[in-house]
Amino acid sequence: MVVDFVNSNKDDVVEGRKIGVELICRVLQVVPSTYCGARDHAPSARILSDTVLSGELFSLREASQKVYGVRKIWKAARHAQMEIVRDQTPRLMRFLGIEGVKRSSRAKTTNPDRTAARHPDLVKRVFWSSAPNQLWVTDLTFVPTWAGVA
Repeated sequence: MVVDFVNSNKDDVVEGRKIGVELICRVLQVVPSTYCGARDHAPSARILSDTVLSGELFSLREASQKVYGVRKIWKAARHAQMEIVRDQTPRLMRFLGIEGVKRSSRAKTTNPDRTAARHPDLVKRVFWSSAPNQLWVTDLTFVPTWAGVA
């Protein structure tokens, strides 16, 4: 990344003078020999592997209609005979900027009106009785269904 930046800007002219590698490296706080070593160095095996796997992971995601997350992409990659390890999948997905579909949170079924009058507490928060049929208490439960909330 630094190599690309230096290469694209080293021939720029400012105030009649070419900027050059040394000035850019000084501003970026990079030793010029580090730039030269990185420029002349061949890409590592990891970078080459990541380049190939990134394209394949992206196509697997497109094939899954953009819903698969890390676990399912990794399983699909293994099923497709790709040489990929489990920790490599989330790293490559972050690099590509892709993620699975997030599950929605539970639907909120009640929107309380804070200004409405409250029903009186007839049992005064005492939920036990000394004999049967002296106290009756109920609870409302909302069950989400395909047709709506029941």
